[in-house]
Amino acid sequence: MTMISEPDIPAIELSEQEKAPGKASRARTIGAVAAGAVLVTAINVTAAIYLYRGVNDLRALEARLDQLGQFEQRIGARIDTVNNGFQSRFETLDRQLQASFGQINGNLARLEQGQPVAAGAETPRAPEPSFANTTVAEASAGENPSVGAPAFKDKAAPPANPSYQRIQQADGKVYYKKIN
Repeated sequence: MTMISEPDIPAIELSEQEKAPGKASRARTIGAVAAGAVLVTAINVTAAIYLYRGVNDLRALEARLDQLGQFEQRIGARIDTVNNGFQSRFETLDRQLQASFGQINGNLARLEQGQPVAAGAETPRAPEPSFANTTVAEASAGENPSVGAPAFKDKAAPPANPSYQRIQQADGKVYYKKIN
């Protein structure tokens, strides 16, 4: 090998590392690639854990949504039952009102013709429905026995308080009057 040198320019000495540049840079490159691979692996493991948790949460939400659908069906059936109870009550009240209007119209017609209407006489009424004194839950329980409130038995009267007097009327209503 021929070396050209100029006497005016000083010569630069190279160290051993600078003479063999491939060995040192290869070790650094392998170390950097290994560190990057460890970092990517750690990120992938973290992402897999969060993805697994997310899938489990999604499955739990789907199960709750299925339960919500069943709950919605039960509530819908319950509302239909209550609606049917109210509808039958309204129909009965409508029939009673129609009968009362017919009776009033008949009395007006008699008055217009000059016929007296007996004021003290009992006027015929439409029969009272059997569920007139029941609650909505009891009325709906009668229509659909599988849904509704349980039937209650008659309870005994509470023990009398000596400062109140119990008064029961002929129609079955009970009143308490304070004794002075």
